[in-house]
Amino acid sequence: MDIIIPIIALLIGGGIGFAIFRYILTKKYNFVLESARKEAEVIKESKLLEVKEKFLNKKAELENEVRARQQKFQQAENKLKQRELGLNQKQEDLARRKQELDAAHTRVENKQQALAKREEELEKLQLKEREKLEELSGLSAEEAKNRLVESLKDEARTNAQSYINEIMDDAKLTAGKEAKRIVIQTIQRVATETAIENSVTVFHIDNDEVKGRIIGREGRNIRALEAATGVEIVVDIHPARIEEVVAKVKKQVEEEVIETGKRTAIDLGVHGLHPELIRIIGKMKYRSSYGQNLLQHARETANLCSVMAAELGLNPKKAKRAGLLHDIGKVPDEESELPHALYGGKLAEKYKEKPEICNAIAAHHDEEEMTTLLAPIVQVCDAISGARPGARREIVEAYIKRLNDLEQIASSYEGVTKTYAIQAGRELRVIVGADKIDDTQIEQLSADIARRIQDEMTYPGQVKITVIRETRSVSYAK
Repeated sequence: MDIIIPIIALLIGGGIGFAIFRYILTKKYNFVLESARKEAEVIKESKLLEVKEKFLNKKAELENEVRARQQKFQQAENKLKQRELGLNQKQEDLARRKQELDAAHTRVENKQQALAKREEELEKLQLKEREKLEELSGLSAEEAKNRLVESLKDEARTNAQSYINEIMDDAKLTAGKEAKRIVIQTIQRVATETAIENSVTVFHIDNDEVKGRIIGREGRNIRALEAATGVEIVVDIHPARIEEVVAKVKKQVEEEVIETGKRTAIDLGVHGLHPELIRIIGKMKYRSSYGQNLLQHARETANLCSVMAAELGLNPKKAKRAGLLHDIGKVPDEESELPHALYGGKLAEKYKEKPEICNAIAAHHDEEEMTTLLAPIVQVCDAISGARPGARREIVEAYIKRLNDLEQIASSYEGVTKTYAIQAGRELRVIVGADKIDDTQIEQLSADIARRIQDEMTYPGQVKITVIRETRSVSYAK
């Protein structure tokens, strides 16, 4: 009994404690649950507000985008309306123009019809008039037209022949006089030295012992010297020394050549030459052609070309340049199979000279067709400089005799009526009778005369033979 009471009390106390604990726990749980619910409500409201704000912002963006698109659509619609208005206006204009064109076309058709009627009436009137004229004249229209045409042809032919004869007579009277004036003035205005530089120097050695030393054992000194220089030079040195001396002299000569070329170009006022052309000009100082110094000949030709070009109203600077360079093909660094004129033209082209200069150089011996007026000027001035009396150790009597011999050789052939040695003996003009020699024979005659001149005569440069066969008809009006 004593034990049961405490147990009961303990159970009652435990039950009361559990009830109190449960009550407290329930209270705390409800409090926590309420707090959580309130916090969830706050979070929910916050999230709702945030979502609502985003929704409003997105709505505003969409509204702005819709508004912008509506504005674009409105603008596009306005443009379409304006285009529509413009198209309508153009359509109206086209319709109006079409009406105007139709009206104009109608007027033109009416006029064409009226013109056709007028033409038909005119044709009828012309036919009637022609019939009357044929009846009165006794000739058909075609016969009358032919007679009129023939009459006009004869009159025109007579007038043209008279005019041609007048021009030819005037040209014959003035051309020769004008050509002589230009050539004489050109020669007179260019002062040229007639002294000729020799390229051969002779030393007289009387002592045979000295001659032997110069020649060397079995001529070894002379052979070595000639092999190294290519010229005949007699020097009292040992063969071992020859190559050294030749190399030194070559360098000195090369410097002198370049200096001479530069000085020549400066003296003549010819600028912009390629350095290689300047060197070639300098080399001319040590070359001669039929006894005439080549550089002196080039300078003289350049001055003659300049004066003659000025007389003829052409560019004197270009002419002087072409005259200076016309014989550069005579001093090549290496042998060429081409004639010197053609080779000189190739050199000028290689060193960037202008086409008219190259042509004047290549054509000054008629080995290339002349394409500019510079070419005949260079040819004439080259002939004046090279073939004038005194230029190439030729006295006046020999010069005149050479011209006479040229003419006499050509005159000895049958059928030749006249001969003219022109361009200071560089060209021979041969006139033959048209009734004695035909066209097929003049080429053979030209070749025969050239061959005979080449075999029987001595002359500088080359001689061009031109055979002319002419037929003349002379009438007099009384």
